[in-house]
Amino acid sequence: MSQSHALSDDQVAGELRKMTAFIKQEALEKAREIKIKADEEFAIEKSKLVRQETAAIDTLYEKKFKQAAMSQQITRSTLANKSRLRVLSAKQAVLDELFETARKNLGGALEDVKKGTAKGKERREYGEILRGLILEGLYALNEDNIQVRARKKDYDAVKKAAEAATKEFKEKLGRDASVEIDESEPLPEES
Repeated sequence: MSQSHALSDDQVAGELRKMTAFIKQEALEKAREIKIKADEEFAIEKSKLVRQETAAIDTLYEKKFKQAAMSQQITRSTLANKSRLRVLSAKQAVLDELFETARKNLGGALEDVKKGTAKGKERREYGEILRGLILEGLYALNEDNIQVRARKKDYDAVKKAAEAATKEFKEKLGRDASVEIDESEPLPEES
């Protein structure tokens, strides 16, 4: 039979130190493993959050870019429309001025033609005035095709004047133009 020895206090203290060192070593290794795993999980979560925020920022940027592009298009369209309106109002002003000039220039010749008392000279003057007005309209409007309204009884005179005006327009500017009489809406006879 073997005899069992009892451990001395120094041996017990040594064994306790060894066990404590072993447990401490195991705890340190376990803590290191937990820290490494936590760092990995942190890096994964951080990467995920960065991707999400980057996607959100990209989406917001695209939205704002589209809004800015739309705003630019609206601004360009508005400016183009304002420009078109200015051109149209300028053309209308030119037309109004032409009509007023025509009324003034026709003066007495028109009165004689209206009354039917116009003689050869007055008829020629009337034709010249018509030619001048049509030519002025061609220059002022700068269009290739224009329509002229006239009284039914003046259609022949207006046609002759339009032919002469387009011929002179071509000679002076080298461009063809055509003048049509708007027969669908003649001027009233008493004007």
